[in-house]
Amino acid sequence: MKIITVCGMGIGTSVLLKMNAEKALRALDVDADVEAADIGTARGAARTAELVLTSEDLVEELGQVPAKVVVIDNFTNVAEIQQKIQDSIA
Repeated sequence: MKIITVCGMGIGTSVLLKMNAEKALRALDVDADVEAADIGTARGAARTAELVLTSEDLVEELGQVPAKVVVIDNFTNVAEIQQKIQDSIA
């Protein structure tokens, strides 16, 4: 499974979300390749991903992508990320 974590600039918060998504995936025992990206890079990367994790304000900017887009409210809340990933792949 390929997952893209997205923030506006692709530097700080997407990397934080990537690390917390990896923790959540380990807890779920799900094998996935997680990549952090800025919004511009994410549009292309999302074409080959199964999931995109991002904030509510970037969903529209991301546009139409074949990947399932999951809104994460708190990038530091591993429990929220874990629950939303689990719901998305169930």
